[in-house]
This record gives sequence, C-alpha cells and structure tokens, in this order.
Amino acid sequence: MDLKPSFKNRLIVSFLVLILVGAGLAYWFGETWLRRILLYLSTAVWARNLVSAFPLAKRVSERFVAGETIDDVIRVAQSLNERGMHVTLDYLGESVSTIDEANAARDEILRLLDRINQEKPDATVSVKLSQLGLKLHPDQTYKNIRAIVARAKEYNNRVRIDMEDSSVVDITLDIFRRLREEDKFDNVGIVVQSYLYRTEEDVKELIESGANVRLCKGAYMEPAEVAYPLKKDVDDNYVRLTRMMLDDGARQNGVYLGVATHDEQIIRAAKDYSQAKGIRPDEFEFQMLYGIRRELQDDLVAQGYQVRIYVPYGTAWYPYFVRRLAERPANLWFFLSNLLRQ
Repeated sequence: MDLKPSFKNRLIVSFLVLILVGAGLAYWFGETWLRRILLYLSTAVWARNLVSAFPLAKRVSERFVAGETIDDVIRVAQSLNERGMHVTLDYLGESVSTIDEANAARDEILRLLDRINQEKPDATVSVKLSQLGLKLHPDQTYKNIRAIVARAKEYNNRVRIDMEDSSVVDITLDIFRRLREEDKFDNVGIVVQSYLYRTEEDVKELIESGANVRLCKGAYMEPAEVAYPLKKDVDDNYVRLTRMMLDDGARQNGVYLGVATHDEQIIRAAKDYSQAKGIRPDEFEFQMLYGIRRELQDDLVAQGYQVRIYVPYGTAWYPYFVRRLAERPANLWFFLSNLLRQ
C-alpha cells in the first residue's frame, strides 16, 4: 500500500493512540479494555495494512514468528529440538478470500509436511480451517484438510486443527469427527477453548472418543452470551477442564492433553494434579507459543516435562502478532519499548 507520508503518519498515530487509550482504560478498569482494543486492531483492515508495511513492526514481530519461509521455520524447529522441546508448525494466513488462495495454502502445508519428513525435525503441523476455505466452501475445505491429514499419515506424523471464533466451533468439530470416524484417521487432533461456556460439554464428548486435545484459553473477542467475560472464570474453567482430561477414565480412553498456557498458576495446578494422581510426565504435555516465556519453557523441560512450542511462519503475520499482544501486557510493552527506541 503506497500511502502519502502525512496520511501514513496520521494512521500510525491513530494506531498508537488506540493502544494507549486501551492501556489507560486497562489501568482504570482492568486489562479487558486493552484486550478489546487490540483484538479489534487484529481484524481491522486499515491497521493490518499500516502495520504490515511498517518495517519496525515486522522486525519486532520476529520475536513471535519464525520467519516467512519453510526454510526459516525448519531452522527454528531444529533449534528448539536442541533445547529438548517438541514443536508444532503453523503456516499463517487464516483470512483467504478465494478458493484458489485456500488451495494454495493447502499446497504450502503439504510442502511443509514433505520438508519435515525430509529434514526430520521433531515437528507436527497445526492448521486453521478458515485458511483452507471454511467460510467460502466447506466441502472443498474438507477435501483440503483430508489431503493434509492423509499426507501426514503417510509420514507417521500428526496434524492438529486449531479452533477459531465461536461461529465456527460446530463445523470445526464436525470436520474433526468426520476425519476420525468416517475416514479413520487417528493422527488428527483438535483444540478447545476454556473461555466458551459450551466447552465443558464438548470436552465430555472428546473424552468419550479418546481425542488428542490442546486446551487453550481463547484469543478472539466473544460476546458474554457465549464466553466468560471475566479472566477468573476463564481460568477456573481451564483448571476444571484440565482435570477432566487428565482423569483416569479420560486417559484410559486414549485422551492425550496439551496444556497450552503461559499462566504459571494454571501450570502449577496441572503439575499438582498430575502428581497427586500419579500421572507420568510423558502422559501429557505443556504447550507454549514461540518467543513467549522462554525461561519458563526451559524450566519445564529441566523438570522432566514434555514441552511443545507452537511456531508460526509466513507473510500474513499481522493478526497473529496483534493477538499475542492482546494476550499478555508484557508483549505489548515489549513492542512499544522497541518502537520508542527508534
């Protein structure tokens, strides 16, 4: 996007003013306001176009994004393996506008699986169905995700379907079930989010089917009608769901849980529960995002726990980057401090 300097400057100021307004509201009324503004910015086209063209923002985003190419992400995966961590790789680009773009994303992910098979990093793949055309053509989306899961199966690898906003939870779970039940793929996992009221019932069904599940808090702006508005309620539900999926009956059914959080209180709760139940560290894993709480990642590995790092790559880094700012204020201060130093 070729903007005149004065107009570009006004947009940059607008972006920063929105963040600062959110920070002020967060100071007076709690972090929810800051999160709301950042989640709005993560989907705003004007903000995406502005920040994506801003060289400094791209450099700062490299803390959270491995790079733009498969070569970049394979190098990062191998370096994390050397630190004793598993990885899951994600090709960014959830918003596609044509089926051709969705098919191109499918082909990139197939190439990624080929490279993992060739280079042999300890790495699986995570996929968003919207990137494969979910909001455009559900039938083609199923063909695309099936091709990806089938290629991973050839290589004895796994694919996890990421969860997105509440409007697509049902169809995402339906596609996951169809892959497992109709096509008999046992190498596909799913993600659920503790901020949704419905998730406890979804988890009960996933326990019955012995699913491989990543549990996260949720990173989309949702109305109070479908999601807990208060952090405490989200956290309490997270601990409750963790215990459900680590329970003896769930593990006997074949449930394998990825506890995906950087929250030390929740991590401590998972560790305490697993120790009290006599659950071995290899019967579940902690999952964290690339570039966030690195010292905590290393500490968990040193304690003997399995840790998997979610590593994104690609040119469509903006929505992912801004959602990371929304999740944790320290990430926002990291961004602003780097910005102000320039």
